[in-house]
Amino acid sequence: MRLSNIAMYTGQAPLVAATDALWAYIRDRLRRAAIADVPETLEKGITHDEAWVQPGLLLAQTCGFPYVKHLRGKVQLVATPVYELPGCDGPSMRSFIIVRRDSPAGTLADLRGLTAAINDPGSNSGANLFRAAIAPLAENGHFFGHVVETGGHLRSIDAVTAGRADVAAIDCITFGNAKRFDPGRIGGVRILAETVSGPGLPFITGSETSPEELLLLRQILADVASEPMLADVRNTLSLRRFEVLGDADYKPLAELERQAIALGYPVIA
Repeated sequence: MRLSNIAMYTGQAPLVAATDALWAYIRDRLRRAAIADVPETLEKGITHDEAWVQPGLLLAQTCGFPYVKHLRGKVQLVATPVYELPGCDGPSMRSFIIVRRDSPAGTLADLRGLTAAINDPGSNSGANLFRAAIAPLAENGHFFGHVVETGGHLRSIDAVTAGRADVAAIDCITFGNAKRFDPGRIGGVRILAETVSGPGLPFITGSETSPEELLLLRQILADVASEPMLADVRNTLSLRRFEVLGDADYKPLAELERQAIALGYPVIA
């Protein structure tokens, strides 16, 4: 049996149900096209990064920065979702740099010496875009007094709210979903600044996926935008359509890292 894991944005129950319904549509289309070993349900027993490198990967969603850093040449880009949420621009997205609602900070410079939360050092939205925003302000490779790793964007929001951190960068899709489905979670924070935008989280397939299967996957995802039975799914996920992007579209994410390194700020510190 092949593997599918597209549950990157499932922080709230409605998103879980909608993502499962989206997969059911994709699954049934693949089976009608006589694709073998299509899994019945999404694989939820392994982490996202484990799924990306599994043999027999049929479909997964990855982060753009891990793709350009580690996965390029090992997997194939299928298509990138276009979300309709504040901070999204076509297939591109940005992060919101948040602080507690009562924080006196008015600019990024006011955060010097404070505690930052990141979801994962390899994350584009939680670390790479964040680093790009802070790099011009850093001195001798440092800006913050302390950095904590939370393991997830929602946990980073909670860390800021609870005072365990003073600032975090939250991708606009996670923030928008929380605002829609869990508004109390963001009630104690405010957006201080926005990062630059970059290409969003692409759907990928394994290197062994045939050209015919790749074209079929792209056609199915293209049809998601107009399939009447998926209207509620699209609305719940704030998903409007998919666009096919290439490696060149993701190179700017690596360039952001290069620029930060050139400024002497290789990691958030």
